Amino acid sequence: MKRMHIHIAVEDLQASTRFYTSVFGGAEPTVSKHDYRKWELSDPKVNFAISQRGVQPGIDHLGIQVETDEELAEMRERFASAESQVIDQTATTCCYAKSNKSWAVDPQGVAWETFRTVEAAPTYGQSRQGGALDSDACCARAPATSALRDHT
Repeated sequence: MKRMHIHIAVEDLQASTRFYTSVFGGAEPTVSKHDYRKWELSDPKVNFAISQRGVQPGIDHLGIQVETDEELAEMRERFASAESQVIDQTATTCCYAKSNKSWAVDPQGVAWETFRTVEAAPTYGQSRQGGALDSDACCARAPATSALRDHT
């Protein structure tokens, strides 16, 4: 089973949490950290995350969450067949989760990821370049776009 993933950067985490909790019919976040919230919903089937990570507010990235390695390989091939450069990350820590993932950028510059979460993590994660966490977070829009464009 695949689940749509949407990640939005926000200025006011508390106000945004109240708003989205209401939009999602009172469902509380399934993950709640000082700088991050995530709802894994069944109706609609979506992994919806917001974070306050020092990046420009708005759509951070979109993606498809998968449950198996086979689905991850299938989605990676879909990215590749869309004539997009694909960057793979294995055993990465991002968004308080340990995951395997692949990244692509659409023609408008929107970062897309496909990922399989292996387990929860106690920290948000590292940058794409493998350094300590900074404003260029693991799934932030600017690093995803620039990292992929640098490889094309």
